[in-house]
Amino acid sequence: MTPTHRTTAGLFREAVDIVRTWPLDPADRKPAFVLPTVPAEPVPDGHGAVEGLDGDIWDTIARLRAGAASVAHIAREATARIAAYARTYGVFEFEAEVGEEAAQLDAEARAGAFRGPLHGVPISVKDVIDVAGMPTGGSSQALTPRLPKEDATAVARLRGAGALIVGKVATHEFALGVTTPQSRNPWEPSRVPGGSSGGSAISLVTGMALGSLGTDTRASIRVPAAVCGLVGYKPSFGLIPTDRWLTLSWSLDHFAPMARSVRDIALMTDILAATPGRFTRMLPTSIAGRRVGYTESALAGAQPDVVERFRESLRLMERAGAQVLELEAPSASDTMVANATGMVLSRAEAAAFHGEIGTDLDRCSPEVREQLRAAAGLHATDYIRGLRLRGQLRDRLAGAIAGVDVLAMPTCKVVAPLREEADDYLLVLSENCIAWSLVDFPAISLSMGQADGLPCGIQFVAAPGQDDRLLAAAYGFERLAPAPPAWRPE
Repeated sequence: MTPTHRTTAGLFREAVDIVRTWPLDPADRKPAFVLPTVPAEPVPDGHGAVEGLDGDIWDTIARLRAGAASVAHIAREATARIAAYARTYGVFEFEAEVGEEAAQLDAEARAGAFRGPLHGVPISVKDVIDVAGMPTGGSSQALTPRLPKEDATAVARLRGAGALIVGKVATHEFALGVTTPQSRNPWEPSRVPGGSSGGSAISLVTGMALGSLGTDTRASIRVPAAVCGLVGYKPSFGLIPTDRWLTLSWSLDHFAPMARSVRDIALMTDILAATPGRFTRMLPTSIAGRRVGYTESALAGAQPDVVERFRESLRLMERAGAQVLELEAPSASDTMVANATGMVLSRAEAAAFHGEIGTDLDRCSPEVREQLRAAAGLHATDYIRGLRLRGQLRDRLAGAIAGVDVLAMPTCKVVAPLREEADDYLLVLSENCIAWSLVDFPAISLSMGQADGLPCGIQFVAAPGQDDRLLAAAYGFERLAPAPPAWRPE
C-alpha cells in the first residue's frame, strides 16, 4: 500500500472541515456528551476446559499454584528481560524494584494465602496511569512528572488480585499518536511498535511482563496489539473505571488491558471491572453458530497480504460453523466522518486539559505541539457539532450491525511501518479502529497470523454493552487462528 503523505496538522484541518460541513440529522439532535448505557444481553455460559497459550497468565498461574515455579523466579525472569532489552527497544519510563514484594508474595503462597487470581504475575502499566510511588510523565519532556501517592482504581484492583507491578512503560507522547516513535518493534526493530500503548506491547512480546494496563482513546491498545501479535481489548466505556491519569480525552479515554491470549484478557477484565467470573465463564465456546459481519470498505487500500489473511480468517470461521455475512455499513464515508469527529473531540478535550495543567507546548514533539495548538483554536460550535455527529454515527452503526453478533475487519490495514516512514501511516494504522471508541462499541484485536512475515491482527466489534459476546467470539476464533511464533531476540 502506498500511503498519501499528510502532516498531522493537515489531517487536523481536514477533520475540522468535515465536522463543520457534514450533514446532520435532524436539526434538534442533542449533543452526545455521555453515550447511553445499553444493558448487556445474556450470553450462555461456556462449556468445557478453558484453553490458552503456553506462557500466558493462566499458564503461569497454574505453575505457581502447583509449586512448579516461585514468584521470585518469575520476577527474576522478568527483570532479567528488562535489563537485557528495555533500552534496546525503548520500553520503560520507570523500572520498579520488585524483589522484596516477590519474596512476600512467595511467603504468602507457601502459607496458602493467595491474594487473588494474579498472585505473583508481572504486569506493566502505561505511563499515563497513576501507580503509587512511580512517576507519571506521559513519556514527555513538556511536563514535570508527578509522583502519585495513590493508585488509579484499576491499578489498585490489579494489586489487590496479587499482580506484581514491574514499572511504567513508554507511550506515544501524552498518548497522542499511534506509533510510539521513540520505541522499536521487537519483531523488527527497524519498525514502529504501534501506539500509543507501544511500551505495553513490547513488554509483553519480550517477556518483561505477562499483562499490561494501557489506554485506548481512538486506537491506542488495538494498533500495537495488532502489529506486535498480541491481544488488545477496548471495553465498553465505563466498564473499567478511569481515574488518576494524564487525560487525553475525558469522553473517549478507556483504560484497556493487553495480554498474550483472550483468556488472559477475560481474567484481567474480571479483575479490572470488579466482575468476578463474568467474562471468564464465557470462554469455553466455539465460533459455531455465531453471525460474523464484515464490509469490503474495511479492506479498501489494505496491504494485499493483510487482506488475504483476513479472508482466510473468514473462511476458517465459516468452516467452523459461523455464518459470515457481508454488510453495507460501516461505509468508507462512515469511517471518514468518525475519524474526523473523533479527532476534533479528542484533541479539543486534550487541549483543554493540557492548558489547565500548564503543559509547556514548546517542549512537546512537533506532532503533538501542532495538534494541541490547533485544537486550542477550535470554535465551541465545532465541538458541539462533533458531539452531535457522534450521536448520529452511533445510531447509524448500531443499526448497521444489529443483525450480527460481531463485526470483523483487519485491525490495521498494514503491518508495522518502518520507523522513518511512520508519519505516512498515521491514519492508515488506525482508521479501522477509530469509530468504535467514538461511538462506544467494545472492540478487541487478536492475531490472525503474519502478513509479509510480520504480525497482523483481526478486530472484532460488538454492540454497546455486549462485551461478554465479544470476548466469547474472540476466544472462539483464537482456537482456529495460527499460533503466534515464539519471539527470539536478534
